[in-house]
Amino acid sequence: MKAQELIESLDSCYLSSHLEDFEVRGISCNSNEVCDNFIFVAIKGTHIDGHRFIQEAIERGAKAVIIQSSDVSLRLPEKVTFIKVNDTRKALANLAAKFYGNPSSKIKVVGVTGTNGKTTITYLLEALLKEAGFSSAVIGTVNYRFKDKIIPSKNTTPGPVELQSLLADTAQENINYAIMEVSSHALTQDRTGAIDFHSAIFTNLTQDHLDYHKTLEDYFQAKAKLFKDLNHSSFAVINNDDKYGKRLLELIQGQEIITYAIDNEADITACDIKLDISHTEFILRAIKKELDFKARLIGRHNIYNILASFAWALKEGLDETVVKSALERFNFIPGRLEKINCRRDFLVFVDYAHTEDALTNAIKTLRQISGNKIIVVFGCGGERDKTKRPKMGYTVSELADYAIITSDNPRSEDPQKIIEDIRKGIRKNNYCIIPDRKDAIRKSLSLAKPGDVVLIAGKGHENNQILKDKTIHFDDREAVKECLESMN
Repeated sequence: MKAQELIESLDSCYLSSHLEDFEVRGISCNSNEVCDNFIFVAIKGTHIDGHRFIQEAIERGAKAVIIQSSDVSLRLPEKVTFIKVNDTRKALANLAAKFYGNPSSKIKVVGVTGTNGKTTITYLLEALLKEAGFSSAVIGTVNYRFKDKIIPSKNTTPGPVELQSLLADTAQENINYAIMEVSSHALTQDRTGAIDFHSAIFTNLTQDHLDYHKTLEDYFQAKAKLFKDLNHSSFAVINNDDKYGKRLLELIQGQEIITYAIDNEADITACDIKLDISHTEFILRAIKKELDFKARLIGRHNIYNILASFAWALKEGLDETVVKSALERFNFIPGRLEKINCRRDFLVFVDYAHTEDALTNAIKTLRQISGNKIIVVFGCGGERDKTKRPKMGYTVSELADYAIITSDNPRSEDPQKIIEDIRKGIRKNNYCIIPDRKDAIRKSLSLAKPGDVVLIAGKGHENNQILKDKTIHFDDREAVKECLESMN
């Protein structure tokens, strides 16, 4: 695509000189990725200002540079044009969409946002669409996948260039739907700014990411952006049991909305709930009908995920018998209350729960299916919301029988300092501290008696651990199996 055509798609831009109309080979905000005939977009990030790397990008071959700062002073090569815009993040999103042919206009993109449940719902939608005869791509926390391609995920929602490239690939493969986890960071940073969403699902909102958003209200407004930006032909699926879901309903104007709930009135509800270690039973009440559900996913929180998925499918016009069958048979999401086959007389689960609310849901679910002790291994990530650490400590200590506090991904922080922050919230003497995560897992397994449940929380599907300046391979599921083998 020619540079002139791309630049014309930008609003309110100022060019420092005449733009040579070259064939654009790529767009990037990372100077290390720049090659000949690239457009470099300088982004002011949280920690790094991309304007510092303009010279490097030019040396690597950038022929046009998009800037937000007015005070950039460089000696420019003759054939490099500076393009000043009001917001380089929005510019990057728009350029990427244009460069890849606006793929969201060729495929139905479904955005799923909220604090908890996003990953599970994307898996459920993928399963029910397959059952209904449609193809889908999934872009989320675990990985990015479509057809036989699986791409490791670096972020829940990738940057705009990678995102538009993925959508373009799926559209080229004639895939019907792209199901996407949409993070609050992505919404704030306009990674999804140029995507025409076909529909959007809101799960819930509880404290998380306040290291980035500063306040819960800022966090909510970030999530709300997905719904405020929907066009009038799109529809929204909203949890009416969540107080922020109720607020969202008041904010949305002009879109079709379908609601789901357990405790409050909604278009799709559940009643007569029965929880068991192997399944969940309930009656799903949809518009003018009732359906007996026996799902293989366990826990009350998964009923919400099933309701959200069913609501979306109903609004989309899919055959409810087919949808029900798919939702009932589905039984596995990596690292989400994933049962580890330990061949012992106690149970072991690995879960991604890394917030107070997610831990509450996980422990309460296991409490409902087991009358014996619950032992929880958990920690908190470094360089993340510090205020949730004592709350998580309090929650686990109050709800579990015994807690083992350990390291999660400490990143650049001192693991002992993180642990101490967690410990400040604990009011009972039912815990111990074992910083080494594998040792902590081994200890939990050694404490388990017949009928007990061990929950290893925080990392879920992740297979690495970030320790200061290095990343090591670490998978909770593998660690459990290795520890059990060594205990034989």
